[in-house]
Amino acid sequence: MDWLTAENLIAVVTALLGVLVSAGAVWYERRVPHQRRIGYRVQLDTAIGDGAANRAVTGAAGAGAAVRRGYFNASPDLADATLVLLRIENDGALALTREHYTDGDDHGLTVDFEGRRVKAVVVTAPDHPRLLSHFPADWQGPAEGATTVLLPKVPLNRGAHYKLLVLLTGGPIGGPVSVDGNIAEGHVHVNHSTTPDDEAPVFSRAARTVTIILTACVVALAALVVREQTPPPIGCARGTLTVTGSTAFAPAVREVAEKYERDCEGSTVIVDVHGSTAGIRELAETGAKTPKGSPAVVALSDGRKPGGYPELRESMVAVSLFTLVLNDGIPVDDLTQEQIRRLYRGEITNWNQLVPGLDRPVLLVSRDANSGTRQVFQRRVLGRNEPANSSQDCVTRDDPEAKVIRCELDSTEQVLSTVARLPGAVGYTELRASEGRKGLHRVAVDGRRPVVDEIGASGYPYREIEYAYTWGRPPADSLTSSFLTYLGRGSGQDVILTHGHLPCATPKGLRICGDG
Repeated sequence: MDWLTAENLIAVVTALLGVLVSAGAVWYERRVPHQRRIGYRVQLDTAIGDGAANRAVTGAAGAGAAVRRGYFNASPDLADATLVLLRIENDGALALTREHYTDGDDHGLTVDFEGRRVKAVVVTAPDHPRLLSHFPADWQGPAEGATTVLLPKVPLNRGAHYKLLVLLTGGPIGGPVSVDGNIAEGHVHVNHSTTPDDEAPVFSRAARTVTIILTACVVALAALVVREQTPPPIGCARGTLTVTGSTAFAPAVREVAEKYERDCEGSTVIVDVHGSTAGIRELAETGAKTPKGSPAVVALSDGRKPGGYPELRESMVAVSLFTLVLNDGIPVDDLTQEQIRRLYRGEITNWNQLVPGLDRPVLLVSRDANSGTRQVFQRRVLGRNEPANSSQDCVTRDDPEAKVIRCELDSTEQVLSTVARLPGAVGYTELRASEGRKGLHRVAVDGRRPVVDEIGASGYPYREIEYAYTWGRPPADSLTSSFLTYLGRGSGQDVILTHGHLPCATPKGLRICGDG
């Protein structure tokens, strides 16, 4: 999930907020009008008489000749009659009571049919039948020949409506129809609908267009940001950095370097390790040749640097765990610290001294003198230096006076493959490097095993703090400073944990690193 960066996450969240705001605007305008409102609209205006049809307003619905039968055809005064269906509704957010009608004492709304006379009125409320009780028995309706209808003060809950079916004479279909009245904290307005019983369209076409365009733009912007590489986030730096030193810590730092390069465009982190001591020397030589400032080199060391390098500045990165490994032909999975020391002093030369009946000479497979893993082993487990090298191939004794066969190899991988290949071989390695290796197994020390979660309480001896060294203090905006922050306190912490190390910046790691 390389796209899941801080910038892309912000862009996606911004897009979601834009969509939610747009949807909220639609909902607010449709559902939460600010005032009490009564809306009205003509749902039907049709001719009954031929005269009304012939005098139809241009473009009015229902224009054209009418076919009359029965009562309509037999009534001479309906020759120019029209029928109007008027819907009156509360399309605001608040209910209306009788007190909200402020036009006089006896009526609430006035319906005017300009140019037409009212013949008869029918009031219906199929969805809200109780509204009809507000049209009392003594309500006279329109006077004969009047052009207006005075409606009582009908309480309307939000969304409630009633309809008037009005028989009119003396005017064309499509003539003006208006409803007037004063509403406290509100108003009366006309609605428009393309179908007779649609709810009133409160959200205008212009508002819909703006909302759709805004939403599309925000989503498109988020898509572009996610797909395309963004500038480096805050804290990144460009340039080239070389990381040298510890081979035991190399797998973790290589993965951190790859992650940093993905997160920080324009950066290159080269991991070139040859051992802790070699890395310290390389940093010191490079720093001495750099006339000004700090070179872009970081040296990682299993444990503190040797003396004699006062210009180097240290940072604690993590606690590293190491382990002894035995060839699978040796059925031993736990050695005391004293037994390990006797093996490396040459006092135990055959495994039958520990496992009766097992005739296997002891083969000590060690790292070279530049190895931090070896230095930690000598410092934390043996309490002294290892014996001299006595074999070039780890099988043949080149020094006839040597008590035990011991060879030195250049890398952890060589140690692991040699121990797995040679019966009777014992070696040491960084903890995670031994996982899943065939032909060898880990060895506990005094019954204690290397477990990251128990590192503070178990007392397991074969462990060491991983230090990062720079030549002096690098500038705060340099790639060196940025990478060290990323390694110790940034996203690199998760990588360090997965490689079996405990970051010093974590609460547990801070206590252990503080104890040294």
